[in-house]
Amino acid sequence: MLCTTTSPLNSFGSPWPDLNDGLFYSDAVSTTSDSGLTLIHFYSSKYKNSAPLQGWLQRIHNGQITIDGEVVKEPKAILRDGMELVYHRLPWREPDAPYLLQVLYEDDDMIALNKPAGLQVLPGGLFQQRTVLMQLQWRASKGSSSLETQGSHPVPVHRLGRGTSGILLCAKTKVAKTSLAAFFAEGTSLIGDSSNANMEQSKRRKISKIYRALVNGILKQDKIIIKQPIGTTRYPGVAKGLYVASASGKPALSKVEVLERDSQLNQTLVQVEIESGRPHQIRIHLSFIGHPLLGDPLYDVGGQPMCFDSEHEDESFAEDGGYERPAKPVPGDCGYYLHAHQLVLSHPTTNEVIKITASLPPILRTQAETEELM
Repeated sequence: MLCTTTSPLNSFGSPWPDLNDGLFYSDAVSTTSDSGLTLIHFYSSKYKNSAPLQGWLQRIHNGQITIDGEVVKEPKAILRDGMELVYHRLPWREPDAPYLLQVLYEDDDMIALNKPAGLQVLPGGLFQQRTVLMQLQWRASKGSSSLETQGSHPVPVHRLGRGTSGILLCAKTKVAKTSLAAFFAEGTSLIGDSSNANMEQSKRRKISKIYRALVNGILKQDKIIIKQPIGTTRYPGVAKGLYVASASGKPALSKVEVLERDSQLNQTLVQVEIESGRPHQIRIHLSFIGHPLLGDPLYDVGGQPMCFDSEHEDESFAEDGGYERPAKPVPGDCGYYLHAHQLVLSHPTTNEVIKITASLPPILRTQAETEELM
């Protein structure tokens, strides 16, 4: 049985407060590695990606660090085994972000949302409160749906880039979360194995995702299959490394189909089906074949960042003691046109086939689709 949903059921969302609640980071002093260190040495070496030395000194002098519950403002305080350290990151105003979310599908197990571009899915970096996850939690706490009464566990089961709009699937129970996460992981694990058994299994995948994208240049082929591995490289402002096209990376597969070519504007509208879920996969794959997404501030031809020269060590710091925002583009920067348009999956408990569609932004519609709407 096929269940199809194309129109939003409703919308929800609460305006963001001016400041978030700040964050608390806890550490326990270990005999083997930390005992005997000074407070400043501990933080400036263990968390050097968070702030430069002078930034950590400022945080200590501000009274933002406690040892066993007591504020300590002496950077040279000696740490001993068993001490409990807590760093309080003070509340800050997060960058502007939309907050309204459309509900495309909902039952007792899961909810599919239409995420607007500019909204981050999970906490990270400057966005700790202004996220989809926080809106889901606020909705559950208000009891505005069945979330609270069903032993809910409202959480996204995959990610969309901050600048990407469209379908985001979220689980409402722990059982659904486990099943849906397995669906996504299963599709990714099959990439790179060309055995007949896995090819047949791939055809019976329990979830498939189709995106719309607008790219620079004119694609000559009507259909393209991209099998470029994706790995990481060191990049300023991205602590865990930037995802790029890399021969030594993990397998990834994207199926691209041209929908419309605009020679006057030198751009092409494409549909992309991904059979793996590597971070920024579509942006990397399309740039790898020479057609970066229109407006993408980060990825250039070849699936590499536009600015690849290593940045010198910058010891300047922001008002809260942390590093200044990187001068170069980072993955969360917006400006490109990418939309998660359709998602087909087997329901995690009923096995019913569900097809969900998120309406297209005007710029990602074909001329025929625009005329039909008019």
